[in-house]
Amino acid sequence: MNEDTLPKLLWRNALQAGNRVALREKEFGIWGEVTWQGYLEHVRDFSLGLISLGLGQGDKIAIIGDNRPEWVYAELAVQAAGGVSVGIYQDSLPKEVAYVIDHSDALYVVVEDQEQVDKILEIKEYFPRVKAVIYYDPKGLRNYQEPFLMAFEEVEERGRRFGAEHPGFFEASLSRGQANDPAIISYTSGTTGFPKGAMLSHRNLISMARNLLAFDPMAPGDEYVSFLPLAWIGEQMMSLSASLWVGSTVNFPEEPETVPENLREIGPHIIFSPPRIWENMVSTVQVKIEDSTFLKKVFYRAFMPVGYRMADYKFQKEPAPLTLRFLYALGNFLVFSAIKDHLGLLRLRRAYTGGAALGPDVFRFFHALGVNLKQIYGQTEISGISVVHRDDDIKFHTVGRPIEETEIRIDPETGEILSRSPSVFQGYYKNPAATTETLAGGWLHSGDAGYLEESGHLVVIDRMKDVMRLADNSIFSPQYIENKLKFSMYIKEAVVVGKERPFVIALINIDMANAGKWAENHRLAYTTYTDLAQKPEVYQLLRAEVERVNRDLPEAARIRRFVSLHKELDADDEELTRTRKIRRGYVYEKYQDLVEAIYRGDETVKVEARIRYRDGREGVVETALRVMDLSSGGEATRVLTNCVLSG
Repeated sequence: MNEDTLPKLLWRNALQAGNRVALREKEFGIWGEVTWQGYLEHVRDFSLGLISLGLGQGDKIAIIGDNRPEWVYAELAVQAAGGVSVGIYQDSLPKEVAYVIDHSDALYVVVEDQEQVDKILEIKEYFPRVKAVIYYDPKGLRNYQEPFLMAFEEVEERGRRFGAEHPGFFEASLSRGQANDPAIISYTSGTTGFPKGAMLSHRNLISMARNLLAFDPMAPGDEYVSFLPLAWIGEQMMSLSASLWVGSTVNFPEEPETVPENLREIGPHIIFSPPRIWENMVSTVQVKIEDSTFLKKVFYRAFMPVGYRMADYKFQKEPAPLTLRFLYALGNFLVFSAIKDHLGLLRLRRAYTGGAALGPDVFRFFHALGVNLKQIYGQTEISGISVVHRDDDIKFHTVGRPIEETEIRIDPETGEILSRSPSVFQGYYKNPAATTETLAGGWLHSGDAGYLEESGHLVVIDRMKDVMRLADNSIFSPQYIENKLKFSMYIKEAVVVGKERPFVIALINIDMANAGKWAENHRLAYTTYTDLAQKPEVYQLLRAEVERVNRDLPEAARIRRFVSLHKELDADDEELTRTRKIRRGYVYEKYQDLVEAIYRGDETVKVEARIRYRDGREGVVETALRVMDLSSGGEATRVLTNCVLSG
């Protein structure tokens, strides 16, 4: 049987290494193991169960839930039956779920638990074509009587009966699959509107894995922890495509909250995470160091500069002096190895970051620790990756060089990054106009601005629509400034504004955990996020961080004024995508009055925010903010806050 589809790769792995561990899942504090043979059996039974329910060639199933073995069973099962899998982010709002299910024409929906079942029941009227909703965690669902609800095990049992009555049916169905058959519909982030469904074939997904692993090889049995949403192309890339291609072991955490602990237990060899995960790790280390003993602080502050110097030699491809190598080895023994062990990175051979730009400060931090962190560049429409750093050729201001079978060029007129490879998608589902535009001239148009260095490295500047000019025509990149701000342990999110304006301003979200810890250490009392964010002392803390960033920016791009927002930017409020990218246009529109007040020079700005409590009640927070003007000297800016809760 040809190995040209993902289910066929599973078949091969089961034949060649049937008793080796393919998957692990932690439940009730115990890691349970699934062999490659067991993996195949689950996929076979669920696939035949779906066929017995009426699933046909080209039909779609939607899957929503946390990372669990049942997710990958369901995805491969529908592909083995000739269908297409559609992933949905587990924290999506009901209206977002309804849009994807309806737009993708899904006939079946696989969900994790009662929470997701309730979500589906709330919006079932919006997708009447759905024939069955299949859940794999039955807790709390005993008294649900809806006829279209089915347990995952029930479908598998149907499949076993169907297989007994139709011997050889699964193998025949598997063999009919072709490389160019659609495998998944992966919905884009939707930063500028409704998400688009990118159709990716088996050939797209397998060629991406093959070409990535050609120079970054993984070994059979290598450990990988799957904790990012499987609806994201980045997690599909590692947990399915790469794992099936090489035969690595995928581990599923017990809960999203236990990921740090589970990472330490597994000690993975490979990690792939978006910037927010690496930024959170940096914040964690910084906070832990501040709370550690005097001696640990001394060692950390003494050896981190050594680590940075060592990293710089690596970036410059120059041999480090013998004295520096000795000091680094000592620092690794006393400091770096302990930090890596605490983060679960001790056995790591390679770490990837992608999905958005990673700030250079964060990048240098991990290389100072000895973590082989490399930037990946790509997008959903090219199966997740087209460019990556090589181990011996890392420049933190670039995203690396193209992988095998991938061509990159820059549009000479617009500066847009264009790509061509076997991993480029088949088109957007039910959107031929957008497909034609994105694939114009036979090249994938990324929407990103960038340039190629003489070394072949690609430098990504920003989204083309986000590269902005001030009123005096000075160019600046909001994302670059935002990333530098987020290196601060006290800043979780930032939105930089300045297009066609006289200067740059910033809207800042504090990191509640770290800023709260700082406040406690300084005996500063607070009640809520809003209260803490508006403390004069916190404003001065943020001022110091903004001034640190300004020192590294050109004069024209420096932040002149900022506010500490009264609420966190939230995907549920449509301010962020589900992968935590800023929906810049929406944020600019929502906070337009605040932005105008800042530019007018108002000292105080009144804002309102509607909040929803856990019991379903709603309230309105009215807050009077003062703008921090960095040209006003170092005196503490008094921030008056008046919170009124109603509802």
